Amino acid sequence: MWLAFYNQQAVGDVLMLTSGSISDDHVVTKSNGDVTLIKDRTNESVVALNLFNISKTLEIAGNGLVALSQEQADSVNGLIQAAGFDVTVAFDNSPKFVVGYVEECVAHQDSDHLSITQTRVSEDEVLQIVCGARNIAKGQHVLVAKPGAVMPSGAIIWAGALRGVESLGMICSTRELGLAYLEDLPGIWELRPQFEAGTSLKDVVAAY
Repeated sequence: MWLAFYNQQAVGDVLMLTSGSISDDHVVTKSNGDVTLIKDRTNESVVALNLFNISKTLEIAGNGLVALSQEQADSVNGLIQAAGFDVTVAFDNSPKFVVGYVEECVAHQDSDHLSITQTRVSEDEVLQIVCGARNIAKGQHVLVAKPGAVMPSGAIIWAGALRGVESLGMICSTRELGLAYLEDLPGIWELRPQFEAGTSLKDVVAAY
Protein backbone atom coordinates (compact mmCIF):
# COMPACT_ATOMS: atom_id res chain seq x y z
CA MET A 1 0.00 0.00 0.00
CA TRP A 2 1.29 3.43 -0.96
CA LEU A 3 0.50 6.90 0.38
CA ALA A 4 0.81 10.15 -1.58
CA PHE A 5 1.74 13.56 -0.14
CA TYR A 6 1.91 16.99 -1.74
CA ASN A 7 2.80 20.40 -0.31
CA GLN A 8 3.95 22.84 -2.95
CA GLN A 9 4.57 25.71 -0.54
CA ALA A 10 6.78 23.66 1.79
CA VAL A 11 8.74 21.37 -0.56
CA GLY A 12 7.92 22.45 -4.10
CA ASP A 13 6.08 20.80 -6.96
CA VAL A 14 6.83 17.26 -5.81
CA LEU A 15 4.49 14.32 -5.36
CA MET A 16 6.00 12.23 -2.56
CA LEU A 17 5.05 8.56 -2.41
CA THR A 18 5.84 6.25 0.49
CA SER A 19 5.14 2.64 1.41
CA GLY A 20 6.99 2.38 4.71
CA SER A 21 9.66 3.75 7.02
CA ILE A 22 13.43 3.49 6.61
CA SER A 23 16.51 4.34 8.67
CA ASP A 24 18.58 7.20 7.28
CA ASP A 25 21.68 5.02 7.06
CA HIS A 26 19.84 2.48 4.91
CA VAL A 27 18.77 4.95 2.22
CA VAL A 28 19.93 4.48 -1.38
CA THR A 29 18.57 6.78 -4.09
CA LYS A 30 18.53 6.69 -7.86
CA SER A 31 17.20 9.45 -10.10
CA ASN A 32 16.15 9.50 -13.72
CA GLY A 33 14.58 12.65 -15.11
CA ASP A 34 11.88 13.88 -12.76
CA VAL A 35 11.67 10.65 -10.76
CA THR A 36 13.78 9.71 -7.74
CA LEU A 37 13.54 6.23 -6.28
CA ILE A 38 14.43 5.53 -2.64
CA LYS A 39 15.41 1.99 -1.63
CA ASP A 40 16.45 0.21 1.53
CA ARG A 41 19.98 -1.02 0.82
CA THR A 42 19.60 -3.88 3.32
CA ASN A 43 16.89 -5.65 1.35
CA GLU A 44 16.59 -3.71 -1.94
CA SER A 45 12.93 -2.87 -1.24
CA VAL A 46 11.53 0.34 -2.71
CA VAL A 47 10.11 2.44 0.12
CA ALA A 48 9.55 5.83 -1.51
CA LEU A 49 9.41 7.73 -4.79
CA ASN A 50 9.57 11.46 -5.48
CA LEU A 51 8.00 12.77 -8.68
CA PHE A 52 9.20 16.30 -9.45
CA ASN A 53 7.32 18.89 -11.54
CA ILE A 54 4.21 16.81 -11.06
CA SER A 55 1.87 19.68 -12.02
CA LYS A 56 2.96 19.19 -15.63
CA THR A 57 1.04 15.91 -15.53
CA LEU A 58 -1.45 16.04 -12.67
CA GLU A 59 -3.57 18.66 -10.96
CA ILE A 60 -3.19 17.96 -7.24
CA ALA A 61 -5.78 19.44 -4.89
CA GLY A 62 -4.84 20.29 -1.32
CA ASN A 63 -1.77 19.83 0.84
CA GLY A 64 -0.56 16.94 2.94
CA LEU A 65 -1.99 13.49 2.36
CA VAL A 66 -3.78 13.35 -0.99
CA ALA A 67 -6.18 10.73 -2.33
CA LEU A 68 -5.32 9.95 -5.92
CA SER A 69 -8.03 8.70 -8.26
CA GLN A 70 -7.43 5.56 -10.29
CA GLU A 71 -6.84 7.72 -13.35
CA GLN A 72 -4.23 9.74 -11.47
CA ALA A 73 -2.62 6.55 -10.15
CA ASP A 74 -2.36 5.25 -13.71
CA SER A 75 -0.64 8.50 -14.73
CA VAL A 76 1.78 8.21 -11.81
CA ASN A 77 2.68 4.66 -12.75
CA GLY A 78 3.19 5.80 -16.32
CA LEU A 79 5.68 8.45 -15.17
CA ILE A 80 7.56 5.96 -12.99
CA GLN A 81 7.86 3.40 -15.74
CA ALA A 82 8.76 6.00 -18.38
CA ALA A 83 11.68 6.92 -16.10
CA GLY A 84 12.92 3.35 -16.38
CA PHE A 85 11.86 2.06 -12.97
CA ASP A 86 10.08 -1.30 -12.78
CA VAL A 87 7.80 -0.25 -9.92
CA THR A 88 4.01 -0.15 -9.76
CA VAL A 89 2.27 1.72 -6.97
CA ALA A 90 -1.27 1.12 -5.75
CA PHE A 91 -3.38 3.26 -3.44
CA ASP A 92 -6.15 2.38 -0.99
CA ASN A 93 -8.45 5.32 -0.31
CA SER A 94 -10.72 3.51 2.13
CA PRO A 95 -11.08 5.12 5.60
CA LYS A 96 -8.07 4.45 7.82
CA PHE A 97 -9.62 5.75 11.05
CA VAL A 98 -12.51 3.46 11.97
CA VAL A 99 -14.40 2.03 14.90
CA GLY A 100 -13.07 -1.25 16.21
CA TYR A 101 -14.61 -3.79 18.56
CA VAL A 102 -12.17 -5.52 20.93
CA GLU A 103 -13.04 -9.20 20.68
CA GLU A 104 -10.07 -10.43 22.70
CA CYS A 105 -7.58 -8.77 25.05
CA VAL A 106 -4.75 -10.65 26.75
CA ALA A 107 -1.61 -9.57 28.59
CA HIS A 108 1.63 -9.45 26.60
CA GLN A 109 3.94 -12.12 28.05
CA ASP A 110 7.01 -9.90 27.77
CA SER A 111 5.58 -6.67 29.17
CA ASP A 112 3.92 -5.47 32.34
CA HIS A 113 1.78 -2.88 30.56
CA LEU A 114 1.09 -4.05 27.00
CA SER A 115 -2.00 -5.97 25.93
CA ILE A 116 -2.52 -7.97 22.75
CA THR A 117 -5.95 -7.42 21.23
CA GLN A 118 -7.92 -8.97 18.42
CA THR A 119 -9.95 -6.01 17.23
CA ARG A 120 -12.66 -6.25 14.60
CA VAL A 121 -12.61 -3.29 12.19
CA SER A 122 -15.23 -4.54 9.72
CA GLU A 123 -17.54 -7.47 9.19
CA ASP A 124 -14.72 -9.49 7.62
CA GLU A 125 -11.50 -8.01 9.07
CA VAL A 126 -9.92 -8.49 12.48
CA LEU A 127 -6.60 -6.83 13.31
CA GLN A 128 -4.11 -7.88 15.97
CA ILE A 129 -3.14 -4.67 17.74
CA VAL A 130 -0.77 -4.34 20.67
CA CYS A 131 -1.98 -1.60 23.00
CA GLY A 132 -0.32 0.07 25.99
CA ALA A 133 -3.37 1.81 27.44
CA ARG A 134 -4.34 0.74 30.94
CA ASN A 135 -8.06 1.00 30.19
CA ILE A 136 -8.06 -1.33 27.18
CA ALA A 137 -10.43 -4.28 27.70
CA LYS A 138 -12.40 -6.94 25.86
CA GLY A 139 -15.83 -5.78 24.74
CA GLN A 140 -14.94 -2.15 24.13
CA HIS A 141 -15.76 -0.09 21.07
CA VAL A 142 -12.61 1.87 20.24
CA LEU A 143 -11.17 4.07 17.51
CA VAL A 144 -8.52 2.32 15.41
CA ALA A 145 -5.89 3.87 13.16
CA LYS A 146 -5.31 1.19 10.54
CA PRO A 147 -2.00 0.79 8.69
CA GLY A 148 -1.70 3.72 6.32
CA ALA A 149 -3.38 6.17 8.70
CA VAL A 150 -1.73 9.58 9.05
CA MET A 151 -2.06 11.00 12.56
CA PRO A 152 -2.64 14.73 13.21
CA SER A 153 0.99 14.85 14.37
CA GLY A 154 2.11 13.71 10.91
CA ALA A 155 3.16 10.25 12.10
CA ILE A 156 2.19 7.42 9.78
CA ILE A 157 0.86 4.17 11.20
CA TRP A 158 2.53 1.15 9.61
CA ALA A 159 2.31 -2.52 10.45
CA GLY A 160 5.04 -3.37 12.94
CA ALA A 161 5.78 -5.24 16.15
CA LEU A 162 5.95 -4.43 19.86
CA ARG A 163 8.13 -6.65 22.03
CA GLY A 164 8.19 -9.25 19.27
CA VAL A 165 4.42 -9.37 18.69
CA GLU A 166 2.93 -8.24 15.38
CA SER A 167 0.76 -5.15 15.64
CA LEU A 168 -1.39 -4.02 12.71
CA GLY A 169 -2.54 -0.59 13.74
CA MET A 170 -3.09 1.62 16.76
CA ILE A 171 -5.95 2.03 19.21
CA CYS A 172 -6.23 5.77 19.77
CA SER A 173 -7.02 8.32 22.43
CA THR A 174 -8.93 11.51 21.70
CA ARG A 175 -5.74 13.46 22.37
CA GLU A 176 -3.82 11.53 19.71
CA LEU A 177 -6.65 12.23 17.27
CA GLY A 178 -6.81 15.94 18.08
CA LEU A 179 -10.31 15.45 19.49
CA ALA A 180 -9.82 16.28 23.16
CA TYR A 181 -12.62 18.84 22.80
CA LEU A 182 -15.06 15.91 22.50
CA GLU A 183 -13.75 14.03 25.51
CA ASP A 184 -10.48 14.41 27.39
CA LEU A 185 -9.86 11.36 29.55
CA PRO A 186 -6.69 9.32 30.08
CA GLY A 187 -6.18 6.24 27.95
CA ILE A 188 -7.81 5.11 24.75
CA TRP A 189 -11.15 6.50 23.60
CA GLU A 190 -13.95 4.24 24.85
CA LEU A 191 -16.73 4.79 22.34
CA ARG A 192 -20.44 4.40 22.84
CA PRO A 193 -21.62 0.91 21.84
CA GLN A 194 -23.93 2.38 19.20
CA PHE A 195 -21.04 2.54 16.72
CA GLU A 196 -20.51 -0.58 14.65
CA ALA A 197 -17.08 -1.84 13.69
CA GLY A 198 -15.93 -0.14 10.50
CA THR A 199 -17.78 3.14 11.11
CA SER A 200 -15.54 5.98 9.92
CA LEU A 201 -14.11 8.55 12.35
CA LYS A 202 -15.90 11.24 10.37
CA ASP A 203 -19.27 9.64 11.13
CA VAL A 204 -18.37 9.14 14.79
CA VAL A 205 -17.46 12.80 15.24
CA ALA A 206 -20.64 13.88 13.48
CA ALA A 207 -22.69 11.83 15.95
CA TYR A 208 -21.06 13.29 19.09
